[in-house]
Amino acid sequence: MVSSWSLACSNCTATHDATGLPTVCIDCGHPWLVRYETLPTLTMRELLASQPWTMWRYHPWLPLTRTEDAVSLGEGCTPLLPLPAIAQGLGLPHVWMKDEGQNPCGSFKVRGLSVAITRAILAGATQFVLPTAGNAGVAMAAYGARARMPVRIYAPHSTPPTLLAQMHHFGANLHLIDGHIGDCGKAAKAYAEETGATNLSTLQEPYRVEGKKTLGLEIAEQLGWKLPNCIIYPTGGGTGLIGMWKAFQELLESDWIHGPMPRLFSVQAEGCAPVVRAFEAGATSTEAWPEPVTSASGLRVPDPLGGKLMLSALRQSGGGAIAVSEAAIQQDTAYLMQQAGIDAAPEGSATLAALRQLVAEGVIQANESVVLFNTGAGWLYR
Repeated sequence: MVSSWSLACSNCTATHDATGLPTVCIDCGHPWLVRYETLPTLTMRELLASQPWTMWRYHPWLPLTRTEDAVSLGEGCTPLLPLPAIAQGLGLPHVWMKDEGQNPCGSFKVRGLSVAITRAILAGATQFVLPTAGNAGVAMAAYGARARMPVRIYAPHSTPPTLLAQMHHFGANLHLIDGHIGDCGKAAKAYAEETGATNLSTLQEPYRVEGKKTLGLEIAEQLGWKLPNCIIYPTGGGTGLIGMWKAFQELLESDWIHGPMPRLFSVQAEGCAPVVRAFEAGATSTEAWPEPVTSASGLRVPDPLGGKLMLSALRQSGGGAIAVSEAAIQQDTAYLMQQAGIDAAPEGSATLAALRQLVAEGVIQANESVVLFNTGAGWLYR
C-alpha cells in the first residue's frame, strides 16, 4: 500500500505534509491535491485480480497506509453498461454508461466521502459538517453512522424529499436552509469555525478528490487499460472531473496506460452553468451564477471552488463544456428508464442529452467511443 504522500497547492507553489486536517491553501485559498512519493509499478497491476471488487482494490493509488483501515460500505466498482441502441442511433462505435446509482446510498458521493472520513478520523476528527445539494448529504450521514461519528448537514429546502428523508433516517443532524448550496456552505463553514467540527465541503479538504479518482481507475480497468475517446460528466462541484483527470495522469506516468487521453466534457444545466460560461469566454476561473435553477439538484452549484481546476482539465484534454435544457434532461430520463432499463438521476440523464447535442454539432465524431456518467439513482429524486 501507499505509505507516503504530501499535499501540493493546486494554484501556487505551497506544500503541506500529510499530517493534521488541512483545509485550503493558507497562502492563496485554493484546494490542496495529494501528491504521492512513488506510484504503483506496472507489475502491481497483475495483483488486482486477487483484490476485492470495491474501489479499495486500488489501495496502492489511495492515501492509506499498511496499518490503517478504511471506513467502507463496499463502495465502487460499479458497472460500465453498454448502450448499443444509442451508439447505433448516433453513428458511434461504442457508448457506455458508468452507473454510479448502484453504489451504497445510491450515488458516486460515497467514493469521496469514504476516503475523506477515513483520513479525517485517523487525523483526529471527532465530528463532521457538510453542505449538500442532496446525494453528498446521504453519503455523509451513512458513513458517519458507519464510523459512529456525529454529523451535521445543511441542505436547501428545495432538496428532493427522498434525499432529505435518507439523511434523517441515517441519523444526521439535518438543517434546512432557504437558498442554494452556496448558502449552505456558508452555514457549514460558520459551524465548523464555532465548534471545531471537520468541514468536508467539496475541495475544502484534499481527500474527496482521491476517492473520486477511482472513477478513472475503474474505467481504465473495465476497458482493458484502454481509455475511451470521450467522457461526458455532469458537473456541479467537479471533484469527479478533477479526480478522473488526476487518475489518468498518474496512470500514464506509471505506464499502466498508453496513448491519447480522453477528451473530457463538462455538462451543466442551462439554469446553472458557471463552468460552461467560463469555458466559452476563455476564462481561467468561474464566476458565481446569480440565480441557479434546475431540477438536477447536483448541478445546482453556482460557484464551485474547483472551477479553475475543471477548466484546466477540460482544456488540457481537448474537451469542452455544454449546457442542456430541462426538457432534454426529462426526455432522456424517460428514455434511459424505458429503453435501457437504467434508473438515472437527472444529472446522469443530462450526459445523454449532451451527447446527442455534441454529435449533432460535430464536436464528437463518428469514430469516437464515449463514456457517460450516471452519478446517482433516479428513485432518490422522486
